[in-house]
Amino acid sequence: MTLSSDQLIQIRRHLHSIPELAMQEVKTHEYVLQVIQSFSQTNLEIKELPELPTALLVLVKGTDPQRNIGYRCDMDALPVTEKNGLSYASTNPGVMHACGHDLHTTVALGILNYFSEHQPKDNLVFFFQPAEESDSGGKVAYDLGAFSGKFKVDEFYGLHDNPLLKTGVIGCREGTLFAGTTEVNVIIHGKSGHAAYPHLANDAIVIAANFINQVQTVISRSIDPIKCGVITFGKMDAGVIRNVIAGEARIEGTIRGLTQDMIEFIRQRIVEIAKGLEKSFNCRIEIEYNQGGYYPVENNPSLTKRFINYMKENKKVDFEETEPKMTGEDFGYLINKIPGTMFWLGVESKGALHSADFLPNEAAIQKGIDAMVGFLNYRMNLEEK
Repeated sequence: MTLSSDQLIQIRRHLHSIPELAMQEVKTHEYVLQVIQSFSQTNLEIKELPELPTALLVLVKGTDPQRNIGYRCDMDALPVTEKNGLSYASTNPGVMHACGHDLHTTVALGILNYFSEHQPKDNLVFFFQPAEESDSGGKVAYDLGAFSGKFKVDEFYGLHDNPLLKTGVIGCREGTLFAGTTEVNVIIHGKSGHAAYPHLANDAIVIAANFINQVQTVISRSIDPIKCGVITFGKMDAGVIRNVIAGEARIEGTIRGLTQDMIEFIRQRIVEIAKGLEKSFNCRIEIEYNQGGYYPVENNPSLTKRFINYMKENKKVDFEETEPKMTGEDFGYLINKIPGTMFWLGVESKGALHSADFLPNEAAIQKGIDAMVGFLNYRMNLEEK
C-alpha cells in the first residue's frame, strides 16, 4: 500500500489530536506501530526497546547493502494549550504538538512507506524517537545500545520544520545548524539575619546580584565577538519577607553555544567567577550543570556538502542555505556520535515554534518525503562510503 498525500495528512491530523509529553508517548507509539504494520512487511524488521518503551526502530533490508543509513524523527509534544480551533485539535488538555513533531513523524512514515514498497539498495534504519523536548530521548537510546548489530547506523539524517521558510523549502548549512544547550542552576549559601543588622548576616541576594552582573561580562568580554554564545538567567528565588536578609538564593538559567568547546568555555568561566565571589563574600556557591543530549547540531562536513549539492541541483526541490539558530535539539548528541546531517523543512506557519497557534502547512509533508526519498536513492547509488 502506497500512502497518498490525503492519507498522509490524515495520519498527521490523528497524531496532532493525541499529543503526549516526553516519555509518555504511549498512544503515539501504538498508532505509529499500527501504521507501520499496514505496510508491506517483506523487507521490514521492527525493534522495540524495553528500557525505552515508546521508541521504535525499523530496519528496511537492502538488496545489496554497503552501509546502514539512519533516519530519525521525534514524536513528543509540549505542555502548551492549543489555540487554533481545529477540528482535529489536541484531545489532551494542556498538551500540543507546538513544535511540529506530528509532521516530522508523518514525513518519516511516508519515507518508510515508499521504501517498504521499493526495496532500497542499502539498509535503512528508521528511529521513531520519544522525548526530544526533554529527557534527551536520543541520548537514552544511544546509551542503551539501540544502534548496534543489525540496527547499526553509519550515517544519520533528520529534519526539523521551520515556520519561517516557505512551504516545502529544504534548508541546510555546513557547520552548526542548532546550538547546544546546557541548563545551569546556581545555589548561593549566605547567612540570613535581621534587616536592621546586615553586618551580622551575609546577604545572598547581594551576592546573587554580583554573580549575575559578572557572568554577563563573559559574553561581552571573554568571547571573540564573531563567535556565538548566550547566557540567560530566567529565574531567581530568594528571601521570605522584606525585613529578613536572605540566607540563600537560587538562580536558574541556560547556556547556549554553536560548538561544544564554546559551551565548555562558558561553563568554566562561570565556575571561576563563583570561586572569586566565594572568597570576596565568604560564602559558598554550588553550580549544577545538565546538558544531557542537547549538544550542538554540528553537521558532518562531507555528508552535508553532498546533501546540499543534491538539493541545489534537483530542479524539483526549492533549497535555501540557512543561518545557525540558538535553539536546541537533541539530534546533536546522535550526530556527535554518528556522522549525520540535520536540515529544515519549510512549513510557513504564522505561529512560531512552541506557540499555541503554531500551524504548519500540510503541503510540506509530501514535499519533504519526495526530497528525502530522492536524496536517499541518490546516496545509495554512490559507491564511496
